[in-house]
Amino acid sequence: MKSEEIKHIVEALIFAADNPISEKNLRQLLEDELNGSSVTDIVTALNQEYMNSGRAFYIDTVAGGYQIITRPEYAVYIKKMYMGRVRNKLSQAALEVLAIVAFKQPISKADVSAVRGVNSDGVIKNLLERRLITISGRGEGIGRPLLYSTTPEFLEYFGINDISELPKPREIEELFKEGKYSEQIVDALANLEEAENPENTEEGSEQNGDDQSTENQAE
Repeated sequence: MKSEEIKHIVEALIFAADNPISEKNLRQLLEDELNGSSVTDIVTALNQEYMNSGRAFYIDTVAGGYQIITRPEYAVYIKKMYMGRVRNKLSQAALEVLAIVAFKQPISKADVSAVRGVNSDGVIKNLLERRLITISGRGEGIGRPLLYSTTPEFLEYFGINDISELPKPREIEELFKEGKYSEQIVDALANLEEAENPENTEEGSEQNGDDQSTENQAE
């Protein structure tokens, strides 16, 4: 099979995939048709073509797989198109728990609640149902509590390829100015920093009273 045809097949598979498709899956689908060609090189060539022709999209690595996404400069227009539609958003409490799990994983439910200063059982249950976190083992403490970690679905939700791409709490402001991360993850990280340093916020004492109702909104 000619290299140009293989390239078009890879492009079609990435375009048609419901979720980011891994290099391993692409190789399995193409079997022997790659003839020693590298999937990475094919994707690089496709992106070069998109850039040369001024396309509004490119192939990026998200959650360990390839996905076709629109370029950031067109985000404002896409946002307008979806304005008014119901979005399956995460609650503030869910974002807080996600941020804590992301930076402290693997972490127990009790430790999550300790950082937030409020019971997080309901939020963790909802995040498990949404497959944004998962049980990843047991701790060594009394009762060997369950430990929680983030999932590939978490990476896909926030549009990143690896957990190492998450900014540190102190980097939030600069990254937000650059528009590199979504407003949701920025809020989550800000809440984590406040939870770990309650003396830096005047809202810490008020949050505990309001949090129980917020948990019920986590999806």
